[in-house]
Amino acid sequence: MKLIPSTLLSISRLLPLKPHPSTTTPLPHGGARSHAMDSLHHYLVDHPTLANFEWKQGHTWGASTQFLTLTIFCYLTLTYLLSHSQIPTLLLRPISAAHNLLLLLLSLAMVVGCSLSAASQTPDTRWIFCFPPDTPPSGPTFFWAYVFYLSKIVEFIDTFLIILSGSIKRLSFLHVYHHTVVLIMCYIWLHTSQSLMPVALVTNASVHVLMYTYYLSCTLGWRPRWKRVVTDVQIVQFMFSFAVSGLMLYYHFSGIGCSGIWGWCFNAVFNASLLGLFLTFISGTMPGGRRRRKLKGLDFVVFVGICLLSGHQTVVIGQEKAKGS
Repeated sequence: MKLIPSTLLSISRLLPLKPHPSTTTPLPHGGARSHAMDSLHHYLVDHPTLANFEWKQGHTWGASTQFLTLTIFCYLTLTYLLSHSQIPTLLLRPISAAHNLLLLLLSLAMVVGCSLSAASQTPDTRWIFCFPPDTPPSGPTFFWAYVFYLSKIVEFIDTFLIILSGSIKRLSFLHVYHHTVVLIMCYIWLHTSQSLMPVALVTNASVHVLMYTYYLSCTLGWRPRWKRVVTDVQIVQFMFSFAVSGLMLYYHFSGIGCSGIWGWCFNAVFNASLLGLFLTFISGTMPGGRRRRKLKGLDFVVFVGICLLSGHQTVVIGQEKAKGS
C-alpha cells in the first residue's frame, strides 16, 4: 500500500502544475500579433532553407554561365517563334491574370522577406549599402536575391503575352534588351555579392507590387485611376537609385572598399546603354521604329524613368497601352 502514494507522486511530477495559458484563455491582441510576426519571421528569414542558403557557382540551380546563356537563348528563340502565333483573347485573359497575380504575390514576398532578412543579417546600417569585401553570397538576404534572379525568368512571360495577344507592335527592341540584360545583372548580383543589392531589390520589387496590381486590375476589366501614381513612384525610385549609389561609392573610396564594385560598374554601363537607346528612340533613328514626337523637360524624365525601371512595355507619353487592355 505504501507504493501507491509514491507512484502517484511520481506521476504528478510529470504533469504541469497548471494548464498552459493558451488552453484556458485566448492570447491578448498584442500577443497574437507578436505570434504572427514570429511566424512570419520564421518562414521568411529563420527557416533553415533561407538561413543556410549559399550561392555556389556550378552547384546551386541556375548558378552557372551555361544556365544563363541557355535561358537567354531560349527566351530570344521563343520570342521569335511566338511572333508568328496568336492565342484567342478569351484564353489569354485568364493566363495573363494568373501571371500578374503570381508576380504580384512573389514581389510582395520579396519585399517583406528581403527587408526582414537584411534587418536581421546586417551588423550595422552601412552593410545595407556596402557589403565588406569578400562577403560570401549566403544567408537569407542572398536567398531573396536568388528568388529575385529566378523571378526575372518568370517575367519573360510578359514578352510572350504581348506577342500572343496580337500586340506585336508594342514589342520593342528596348523591351527585349531590358529583359535579357536584367537577368544577367541579377546573376552578377549573386556572383559578385554586389553591394546595394538589398536596397535595389526591395525598391524594385515594391514598384513591381504596384505595377502588377495595376496590370492585374486592367486584365480583370477594371482600370484604376491611380495610373499616374505608378509613374510617380517609378520616378522616385529612379532618383533614389542615384542617391544611394553615391552613398555606396563614398563608402567604397573612403574605407576598405565595397564588395561587388565591378558588378555595380556593369549596372552603370547597362543603364548608360539604355539611356543611349532612349535618346536614339526619341530622335526616331532606331531601326524599324517610327518617329516619335520629341520629349522635353519632365516628359523626358518620366519617359526615361518608366523605361529604366519597368522594362515591361515601351511607353510614349500620352500613348500608353497597359497590359490587359
